[in-house]
Amino acid sequence: MITGSTATGEADYYSDIEMFIYYDQLPSKEELQFARQQNHGSDPIRIFEGMSEGHFGEFYFVDGIQFQVGNSTVAFCEQEIAAVLDDLDVDSPRQKVLSGILDSIPVYGDDMILQWKQRIADYPYALALSMVKKYLNFFPVWALQSHLTARDTTLFQHQIRLEIGQNLLGVLAGLNRVYYSTFQFKRMRKFIESLNIKPEHLYARIEQIFHQEPLSASSEIQALVRETVDLIEQHMTEVDTSKVRVALERKEHTWSPRPDET
Repeated sequence: MITGSTATGEADYYSDIEMFIYYDQLPSKEELQFARQQNHGSDPIRIFEGMSEGHFGEFYFVDGIQFQVGNSTVAFCEQEIAAVLDDLDVDSPRQKVLSGILDSIPVYGDDMILQWKQRIADYPYALALSMVKKYLNFFPVWALQSHLTARDTTLFQHQIRLEIGQNLLGVLAGLNRVYYSTFQFKRMRKFIESLNIKPEHLYARIEQIFHQEPLSASSEIQALVRETVDLIEQHMTEVDTSKVRVALERKEHTWSPRPDET
């Protein structure tokens, strides 16, 4: 199958071509090298080894275009699908793989790939619930901004914004039953546009919090978290949002001396 931007029609000047090939049994490294040479491919610029587990990746150039070829057994791929849909894996990049399969163009073996697509398209509610619970975690920067500003925390504050942005999208992915991984997350606008349940003007607001001065950004983050919690309580009532509600009400606290110390 062809995946990535080539499959979705979004390839640009910087794009590579991503391909996955599935086998009953992986070929040897020598056979893969022979295939690469038959394709007029360069020596590999990167190799991801996992032959003992059932997969092997190669990056190389053909006519100046980078090809990223993932070789995998059918059994390994089906284990990866089951790890997400049955075992509810919300921590690894596997959801990115499943999303890629959904968007892929079959080149050979259409029937098998169509079966995978149909299974993956049936996003289980248990996975949605696990996603919301996993990402329902927001550092209360709105209640600590003065503390952070006074302590030379530029990198930490950027880290907080990043993690909150990722967690907002993770919660909303679960509410919308859309596959999501923070691993090499790209094309945020398209992803957000695919969500039916979301705060208004979400894309512009997330973009803005990375360009605003800290105090304004913290206020906007608090508003986005509050609106997202509202959506959870509307659409997934079994999720306990009480801890986040308490955090949302936290206020800035500063030390002040006793009257006899002034």
